[in-house]
Amino acid sequence: MENEKIILGIDPGTTIMGFGLIKVVNKKICFLQLNELDLRKYSDHYLKLKLIFERTVELIDTHHPDEIAIEAPFFGKNVQSMLKLGRAQGVAMAAGLSREVPITEYSPKKIKMAVTGNGNASKEQVAKMLQSMLGLKTLPKNLDSMDGLAAAVCHFYNQGRVELGKSYSGWASFIKQNEGRVKK
Repeated sequence: MENEKIILGIDPGTTIMGFGLIKVVNKKICFLQLNELDLRKYSDHYLKLKLIFERTVELIDTHHPDEIAIEAPFFGKNVQSMLKLGRAQGVAMAAGLSREVPITEYSPKKIKMAVTGNGNASKEQVAKMLQSMLGLKTLPKNLDSMDGLAAAVCHFYNQGRVELGKSYSGWASFIKQNEGRVKK
């Protein structure tokens, strides 16, 4: 159906990966699911990356999203944390690309702005706004899943706008938009 679409939102992380799914029917959002992949019990970073990839593929194969919205890493002072977060994001993106699902990245500020109208909103403010907007009875203990849901909602609000985040429809598209990052 043309008026129906499923959007998977992902908040990548090597401690907790949050994700949320929404269905858009006739330009209205319907909440489907939110959850998290808790990776705190694993010490091997490469195992965590494998689990992120597998869980993302599983979500895609189960829910068949039409599009993926992913939170882009923010620039922090800790280079090691940035590297790990970038790897987690890359693995989640690779899972989407392996299933040929278009991916769009959004900065944390853009996601907060889309959901709350304030790019500097706290995690709690974003969660409360989503709870109200989607009619959720309770909030999860960890708000990482709400961040994934927020990415999906942000993508919904930004559809049809001229300036989206970076969007990739496959490996060729990713390489074309990131030629400086590809070793030849």
